[in-house]
Amino acid sequence: MDFEAISDLHLLTAKPVIYAFNVDEEGLNNSDLQSQLTELVSPAKTVFVCAKLEEELKGLSENDAKELLESYGVKETGLAKLIHAAYDTLGLQSYLTAGEKEVRAWTIHKGWTAPQAAGVIHSDFERGFIAAQIVDFNDLVAAGSEVKARENGKIRTEGKTYIMQPNDVVEFRFNV
Repeated sequence: MDFEAISDLHLLTAKPVIYAFNVDEEGLNNSDLQSQLTELVSPAKTVFVCAKLEEELKGLSENDAKELLESYGVKETGLAKLIHAAYDTLGLQSYLTAGEKEVRAWTIHKGWTAPQAAGVIHSDFERGFIAAQIVDFNDLVAAGSEVKARENGKIRTEGKTYIMQPNDVVEFRFNV
């Protein structure tokens, strides 16, 4: 189908679809069942959740919830799976900004440059973009602080052509 020719019609049938299948506890790890259902709705994305398990997880602490998920052989909740599928289907990703007062996630399109990502915070950031100080989230956590990450050489300066990555923690330099 020529999606470009019909894009201005905004047809619901032309929109990407995610199928969320509510399966029982055995279905969460039944690769044959999941393969059959995925094939049935292909090329749409599929997510398999167990509503009963999700209900049980709702009232648990983070550690207890993690333990329960592991007992079912599942790594993340159905909600988390659905969020990841939605971001992927819509071509989105997040990056982080961190300061003394707050840490915040910003949603952008995959493939956006640092100035475009800065513009999500404020249009002046994009217009006056100079550079981005970037550290990978995992490197920052491993270092324990921004100062230690800088000492370990994990913080780098990127320019206007840098393509943002999902684990980026960024401080934008700008002048307006």
